[in-house]
Amino acid sequence: MKQVNALIITGFGINCEEEMAAAYRLAGAEAAIVHANDILVDGFSIHAFDILNFPGGFSFGDDIASGKVMANKILYKTLPSGQTFIDDIRKFLADGKFVLGVCNGFQMLVKMGLLPNIGGNIAQEVTLTRNVSGKFEDRWCRCTVTPNAKTPFLNGLDTLYLPVRHGEGQLVIKDDATRQAILEKTLNCLSYADEQGNPTADYPLNPNGSELNCAGLTDPTGQVLGMMPHPEACLSLYNRPDWARLKREQPGISEEGDGLKIFKNIVAHIRTR
Repeated sequence: MKQVNALIITGFGINCEEEMAAAYRLAGAEAAIVHANDILVDGFSIHAFDILNFPGGFSFGDDIASGKVMANKILYKTLPSGQTFIDDIRKFLADGKFVLGVCNGFQMLVKMGLLPNIGGNIAQEVTLTRNVSGKFEDRWCRCTVTPNAKTPFLNGLDTLYLPVRHGEGQLVIKDDATRQAILEKTLNCLSYADEQGNPTADYPLNPNGSELNCAGLTDPTGQVLGMMPHPEACLSLYNRPDWARLKREQPGISEEGDGLKIFKNIVAHIRTR
């Protein structure tokens, strides 16, 4: 059986790396946590890994715009090899590998142009900006997976119950053409939803006011996934605030958290392809 190796980037205020590593280990993969400077300064190679991960947190304190400073480092900092980190990521994806960004990591992927990357030239087409509520949102949300979503991270999933914790999660799309392309290519792969699983713009079910009720985007290849909710924060049923009620009502309910399913999906996909 193929060993799946996940690389998790940390440093500069990223703070969800241990939970993400735990998620991959529970899903049967090996996980390594590496400081961004090991790549940017010391030339650590990402190419021995199958999945590159940008976890949540507050990179550079979100002092300019969430994820922007880290995205610029990835785009423009010259590595010891003479290339940039984004050059390495291009090759990584060309080799058929995968990238996941959660919350602050999603913000990075958007601002470096890896999502939605409709034009294929890694140029920014959308942004994630301040929540419509004007405040930091820390709550659990129901999300629905878009039918025929292209990414293997979401294979076989319909709805997910996951926590969000962000101040800048509102997706804003630059123009109608980009919006239409996102819809036509089903890149809006995850939407905030009501109790019935219907996408909704209603606050607080939609915690940030995102266009298209977007909780997650993929690129046209399905290899890159970004999402605002934190799957690594729901690895067990017992992470949920309503677990006791669910256990009473459904004694035989699975004790696996919804978030773990995402990590199991990508590990299984890499093993079997």
